[in-house]
Amino acid sequence: MQDHPVAQLIAAADVAINAQDFDRLMDFYADDAVLVIRPGLNACGKEQIRQAFIAIAAHFNHSLQVSQDAVHILHSCASALALAKTRLKADELDEITRDATYVFAQDTDGAWRCTIDNSYGHQLLEPQQ
Repeated sequence: MQDHPVAQLIAAADVAINAQDFDRLMDFYADDAVLVIRPGLNACGKEQIRQAFIAIAAHFNHSLQVSQDAVHILHSCASALALAKTRLKADELDEITRDATYVFAQDTDGAWRCTIDNSYGHQLLEPQQ
């Protein structure tokens, strides 16, 4: 599934995150997208998502590196669900892997945009502490 356009977009978004190219990163999101910052806290819309990524980069002293170990795309018409093993590394963070879920919608011009970015996946179902 690495050749699916959505998988290619996820890889390109990772490159933008790692480079802290937040202008380019916003191209991947729908205007009304939702980003799970952490369980119980979401950013809604491109401006909040942009500010969240700026804060996340600062939180990790600008050392955060994101990659995908595996991606599987479920695609139907103009919707796609991406299931991924997302790897996060930073200078002061032990490497972690998350079972992420991403939802994409295809615009009328054929471009795919992320509408839901949930790197926590099913972990959101766990009781919050």
